[in-house]
Amino acid sequence: MNGVFAPDAPLASTHNVAVELERILDERDLQPVYQPIISVKDHRIFAYESLIRGPEGSPLQYPMELFAAAGQEGRLEDLERACRAVCIRGAASLNLDGFLFLNTLPQFFSDPDFPHHEIIRHVETAGLNPSKLVIEITEQHPVLDYDVMRVAVGRYRAMGFRIALDDLGAGYAGLRQWSELRPDFVKIDRHFVSNIHNDAAKRQFVHSICEISHILDCEVVAEGIEQEDEYDVIRSLGVHYAQGYHFARPLVNPVRVIRRRQRGQQVNAALCRHCTQTVSSLVKEHLVVQSHELVRDVASLFQQIPDLLYIPVLEKNRPVGLVRRSELLTLFASLYGRDLHGRKLIRDFMSPDPFIVSGDTLVEHLSQRLTQNSIMLNEEGFIVVDEQGFYLGTGTLIDLLRVITELQVRNARYSNPLTQMPGNVPISEHIDNLLNQDDDFIVVYADLDNFKPYNDHYGYARGDDAIRGMARILGEHVNPKQDFIGHVGGDDFIMVLRSNDWRRRCEAILNKFEQFAPRLYDQKDRERGGIESQDRKGNRCFFSLLSVSLGAVIASKGRFFSHHEISTIASEVKAQAKAMEGNALFIDRRN
Repeated sequence: MNGVFAPDAPLASTHNVAVELERILDERDLQPVYQPIISVKDHRIFAYESLIRGPEGSPLQYPMELFAAAGQEGRLEDLERACRAVCIRGAASLNLDGFLFLNTLPQFFSDPDFPHHEIIRHVETAGLNPSKLVIEITEQHPVLDYDVMRVAVGRYRAMGFRIALDDLGAGYAGLRQWSELRPDFVKIDRHFVSNIHNDAAKRQFVHSICEISHILDCEVVAEGIEQEDEYDVIRSLGVHYAQGYHFARPLVNPVRVIRRRQRGQQVNAALCRHCTQTVSSLVKEHLVVQSHELVRDVASLFQQIPDLLYIPVLEKNRPVGLVRRSELLTLFASLYGRDLHGRKLIRDFMSPDPFIVSGDTLVEHLSQRLTQNSIMLNEEGFIVVDEQGFYLGTGTLIDLLRVITELQVRNARYSNPLTQMPGNVPISEHIDNLLNQDDDFIVVYADLDNFKPYNDHYGYARGDDAIRGMARILGEHVNPKQDFIGHVGGDDFIMVLRSNDWRRRCEAILNKFEQFAPRLYDQKDRERGGIESQDRKGNRCFFSLLSVSLGAVIASKGRFFSHHEISTIASEVKAQAKAMEGNALFIDRRN
């Protein structure tokens, strides 16, 4: 919605508020912001929802106060028309891809006397395609006459627009509205998304909504996603689209690419620095200016906002510099500074050397870059861009240090203490993440043969040496940019391989371990090719030298839906490999 539609919210109807509202409406001094809506299927931006803000620093800056004031002054219709105009014009000027979701107050949506034709004029003037515009009807107000609403829906559809029902589950008779109006999209209220991973009732509600959506030929948008765990559940339930702070906040210059926050992504898979994040996860919204803006206007922003320390300068949505509060206000404080420089362009007074980092940079790499080059970040931190160099937002050193600390704690919590490799939790997360991306990959279950008798014979210290040696060999034969290694426990390991030459790598592991194994034995045992020890039944037996069995499962697209399924098959395949003599690779070839 346009923030919050609350025309009846209490607001002191002072003279100043009324005057400010009058000025805003006369000058259409409204600021549209846009929040992306993500396609769950391919994690691309599907649409943007337009939201509205009043002038920054104004008592009517925020939507609740703005709409409450308009309600008290009898100017809601004027505000509605102004919001439509500035949101459509703003989206066109930004050249946003995908659909544009535009909020509307339901009383005007169904009012036959409202100038509905204006919207098509705004769309055509802006050069937008009407078929890309979605009109959102909030569900938080009762529908008194469904016949009138159906006529209104038909009117907007005749103009080429699509219809969305907002806040399903938060207001009046939601299911009936859905059934009667048959919108193209339905947006689930954030209440049912918040903490859904810990609430079975909410999961069932969303699941039911998705089932109904198939019957009504409607697509579902989940609003208010703020956590990765919430997004994981939403994806698993079959929701089509997702929206929330987890991806991006509403911005004047919205993000154009959403970076995946992949769990289990490694700085170096061979060394198993797992569960990391990219710099895009540190992005915060920040006020920006364009390079062609006047110095006096930028200085005015600093004067209006005492806590504003810096402003990134953009040119065609790419950062080209930084304006610092202290430098600009010092310039204006000098004799004739305002008169001499006020009408000049800010590009001539910016610092052209901001610290810029790509959003897909791993936070560990950024930390290393800062440390190795002795870079000192002051209060402005760093600017974050996407892979094309477009502005995403800013990040701070404090947030970077916080995330690094959290990752270190998490890594320590879920790492195997012997090898420091990821344990069961990150292994499962990594596999599920690849399944959600619909990627092809290979899961290889690696297990040492005859390890228990070896451990019983030589003791746990030398047993640990054998396990660490196995971990080192695995790490030497994977591609750290594509592959993942985890330590399940004991002498069991999991490799998740995406390298095209994965079979050659597996065969190289077998050959390397065959050369390594004899070094683990005393000379007399090496010469006779093994040791005598007790089997699991207590019988004295001869056990040949340690070898490794690899069971490979081909996880092609659509074959598996969770790590549990793969784990079951991998255990069966590993057993087949162990049934073979010596170092062996068994590949599961079932479809």
